[in-house]
Amino acid sequence: MFSRILKPGLATQSHLATATLKRYITYDITSDTATQPTDAMFDVMKEATKADDVFGIDETTNQLERQVAQLLGHEAGLFCASGTMTNQLGLRVSLHQPPHSVLVDSRSHVNLYECGGLAYHSQASVTAVEPTGSHLSVSDIQRHAIRDELCGAVTSVVAVENTLNGTIMPLPQLEAVREHTLTQGYKLHMDGARLWDASAASGIPLATYGRLCDTVSICLSKGLGAPIGSILVSDAPTIRRARHLRKLMGGGWRQSGGLARAAMYCLDNVLPGFGDTHRRTQRLWKGLEALGMGALLPVETNMIFVDTRGKVSLRAWAAYLKEHAGVVMDDSDDRIARLVLHYQIPDHVVDRILDLTQVFVQKHGTAPADDQAPDIKSAYPSAKPQ
Repeated sequence: MFSRILKPGLATQSHLATATLKRYITYDITSDTATQPTDAMFDVMKEATKADDVFGIDETTNQLERQVAQLLGHEAGLFCASGTMTNQLGLRVSLHQPPHSVLVDSRSHVNLYECGGLAYHSQASVTAVEPTGSHLSVSDIQRHAIRDELCGAVTSVVAVENTLNGTIMPLPQLEAVREHTLTQGYKLHMDGARLWDASAASGIPLATYGRLCDTVSICLSKGLGAPIGSILVSDAPTIRRARHLRKLMGGGWRQSGGLARAAMYCLDNVLPGFGDTHRRTQRLWKGLEALGMGALLPVETNMIFVDTRGKVSLRAWAAYLKEHAGVVMDDSDDRIARLVLHYQIPDHVVDRILDLTQVFVQKHGTAPADDQAPDIKSAYPSAKPQ
């Protein structure tokens, strides 16, 4: 209506602007790294102190580090730019003199997605173990730890990940691993990028998990939604050493207070809603299951490794959701994908996904295939040949 009274050029510009805006109103379920900072976060950033964190004198940054360390049952914390950095620092501080090695889950972020950082930063070998169960166990460690002090790179650190592929490491299993590492003289590092999810879903306090590990890395910019960052926690002497190594790795930053203040906002306002995200994830999974789809792993937190079982083309399904609902999902494989929810995926979007998927399956679905599903790595675009 209004375009009729505008000059043609202006009407065209208005239409293009609207179309451009619509293209960017999307709901991204490829990863919880897709969370976007909000205006409220940018507003509180103005309240932050503006001192120099390289020298450890920015009070807002120090406050965030103390807060997260306390939540995780540790003495001190170090705010860094990324989870890869906090993982690498957390491992490096426990690796003093090569030859040495780190025992990890073969599926872990440390093993697959950190550019071989252990070899580069720590001169460490990696023992990548395929666990007998859902997470590393004492028996896994006993079978694969390197003890040969003559010809081997002796195991110095065990690294676990919680959550891993959305599944929670059972607390008794972590306690047993901790007891074993203490008796064997290994350090225990946890990649707790999504430990917020493990705690929210299990009801187990963060500190109960955190105290069992020598070092813990926890992410601020995934489901928590902060603009950037991750924190490493440990005892004070270890964090002092990590601060020195952070500078060596080029990670010392100056006026970080604004970013720290945004993260503190997320702790107060986003963290309490993690249970709602898990509820939505369960609802989405149950709806997809009712339509004949499967899951490669138990759905325990905010991830669904969905298997269409050949019932529909996953790529066609993804294109349909994008076109009709602005929902973006991974389509690197035509059968399985990792769907990840976060607090910016509201209930009405879950409803829309299920409604559209039902229509799509009715129109384009076939009998499910009986063949074995592809390896779970197919759900990770970065793990596939380019």
